[in-house]
Amino acid sequence: MLVTQEQLDAMASMGYKLYTEGKLDEATKIFEGLLVVASDSYYGYAGLGAVALVKDPPDLDGAIANLTMAVEMKPDSPTLHANLGEALLRNRQISESAAEFKLAIELDPEKKDAGANRARAIIEGITVAIGELKRMTAEPPQA
Repeated sequence: MLVTQEQLDAMASMGYKLYTEGKLDEATKIFEGLLVVASDSYYGYAGLGAVALVKDPPDLDGAIANLTMAVEMKPDSPTLHANLGEALLRNRQISESAAEFKLAIELDPEKKDAGANRARAIIEGITVAIGELKRMTAEPPQA
């Protein structure tokens, strides 16, 4: 049985809807099913990566593995690079995370992609926190 692109898109859309509703088990089944019928679907890997990242506790290894596959299939997606960057950051893989955030930002020079904008915000937050820590440690202790 041949599955049309329209059907694949509908599956991806349903998985995303379930994901946004917090129905992670159902979303996982949809994304896994998507990969069964279309193993080259970056949507399936991206969806599984996103679900793994928001689980409690997060499955960082699963998120990184799936998001890496999605990025390999769609290297021009700022959102995928931002999601992978976040997973790597949370896994304390700082230099790898920074490289993914950098790519996300470079792929979105017009600042229109939500994922790239999230990467910008994360970088800005880290920069401000580091600056504040430096300032606090440089000040003499208060008597």
